[in-house]
Amino acid sequence: VQLQASGGGLVQAGGSLRLSCEASGSTFHWYVIGWFREAPGKEREGVSCIGLSEGSTWYEDSVKDRFRISRDNAKNTVLLQMNNLKPEDTAVYYCAAGITSCDYDVMQARYGLDSWGRGTQVTVSS
Repeated sequence: VQLQASGGGLVQAGGSLRLSCEASGSTFHWYVIGWFREAPGKEREGVSCIGLSEGSTWYEDSVKDRFRISRDNAKNTVLLQMNNLKPEDTAVYYCAAGITSCDYDVMQARYGLDSWGRGTQVTVSS
């Protein structure tokens, strides 16, 4: 599966952005989709993931009450709605796909997340 992330931009603190991860192929619904981010000078970290159904999601603690992930299998798309953005959310955001599970361990080790899209820059000004 090939992925394309979009929706990044420049926003003031407290604002919102919605990232989109669009995938090619007819087997999108088989894949767990994860969002990661990489800030300058920092390691890439997992932000959120969604399993085969919207009932299976995971969020990193710092975004848990502000971000919401969803998927539309008919459109081969996963959305990451980001609200109340903070300067520390500034990073390049990447989406990844794999036939794996959506949980903390997978997001830490990126186990099974074999397909990655190009990133989209999110900049939050204070």
